[in-house]
Amino acid sequence: MHGHAKTSRSEQPMKQNWSPASWRAKPIQQQPEYPDAAHLAQVEETLAGYPPLVFAGEARELRRLFGEVSQGRAFLLQGGDCAESFAEFSATKIRDTFKVLLQMAIAMTFAAGCPVVKVGRMAGQFAKPRSAGSETVDGVTLPAYRGDIVNGIDFDAKSRVPDPQRLLQAYHQSTATLNLLRAFAQGGFADLHQVHQWNLDFIADAALSEKYSQLADRIDETLAFMRACGLENAPQLHETSFFTAHEALLLNYEQALTRQDSLTGEWYDCSAHMLWIGDRTRQPDGAHVEFLRGVGNPIGVKVGPTTDPEGLLRLIDLLNPDNDPGRLNLIARMGADRVEEHLPALIRAVQREGRQVLWSSDPMHGNTIKAGSYKTRAFESILREVRQFFAVHQAEGSHAGGIHIEMTGQNVTECIGGSRAVTADSLSDRYHTQCDPRMNADQSLELAFLIAETLKQARR
Repeated sequence: MHGHAKTSRSEQPMKQNWSPASWRAKPIQQQPEYPDAAHLAQVEETLAGYPPLVFAGEARELRRLFGEVSQGRAFLLQGGDCAESFAEFSATKIRDTFKVLLQMAIAMTFAAGCPVVKVGRMAGQFAKPRSAGSETVDGVTLPAYRGDIVNGIDFDAKSRVPDPQRLLQAYHQSTATLNLLRAFAQGGFADLHQVHQWNLDFIADAALSEKYSQLADRIDETLAFMRACGLENAPQLHETSFFTAHEALLLNYEQALTRQDSLTGEWYDCSAHMLWIGDRTRQPDGAHVEFLRGVGNPIGVKVGPTTDPEGLLRLIDLLNPDNDPGRLNLIARMGADRVEEHLPALIRAVQREGRQVLWSSDPMHGNTIKAGSYKTRAFESILREVRQFFAVHQAEGSHAGGIHIEMTGQNVTECIGGSRAVTADSLSDRYHTQCDPRMNADQSLELAFLIAETLKQARR
């Protein structure tokens, strides 16, 4: 498989019997039922001939940065849409989300004095796992909506038929999104001298706006000092690194975009820099674990309250047999009331066995509640889960390495609470999500300031 590429002794058994298609022999969860297998195969073949969306060298660089995070020398900020949509696709939407992520990263970097690795849930976050394969409304049962890459959100028989052509549309939209993100990151938009311009018009909360303005002023002063010392030409001041990630759910799409790297002979999934396995698809003998164990990207696994220490260690052995500190991101999604009960045992097991992993907190998925007909999340629960995640790691002598959130730069009303309080009654004002409720810019920035403060104390 690797030609003359060097492989370590421990890597050889891992890669034996693996190919980009070996997942097809394994049991698989959360897959749509395509009515026309020949059409699907034809689309997969077309995709396999398309250029990669990202490059192996970029994925290796993110893996190196993950190693820094897992050693406590950097912090991971991962955020973006719950599910990208074909209809709500625009440069403004991408720019606003990118901008909030920049603001969050700046708040954390400046307060904590540590680099922040930025990863967007963008340019590929189209597929959604569902708790049931079908949905019934007024006595009519149809296949569940699984994200725009699979079928349509409208509740009618035609929309809900899985359509392979959507895989191609997702690829083209991801290409356009990545082009724009690369231009923003490298083309001057992310220049630290622009830090005042990143303020979004609708960050209306006066206290939050003031806090950000003060931060921007201090950065301006620092830049003026560096300029006076002749240090203003460092590229880091004018551009930033930005990576993409999504849940590797539709393995037909992922396999079609998997390429063998000409430099190392390693296989990489070139649909994104990082991929993760969801809480519903992390079966050790399942197709998703089989596929991702063989690609060289940094990968994530969602770890929920049903994860037990032995099961987690088995997954770590399968996915990171070389114990590379940059390979595996364990994303804890417990729910605010369950962190202290479930997380310590998992951290202890990982530490006892000497496993090197990056721990991050997903404070969104365990905190979903209903308010009338709307799915929502209480901002207070999100903050509480993050605080407890940090506290547990501190108590166990481990690194709280990152945060994984569903957010948008749009002025939405989907999560209740926050400094400019969204109430259950105001959810209907601007509830635009395709799937799960996202934090808006105000709430995201407020969370960033909380994390910045926590990081600062932890680093003392």
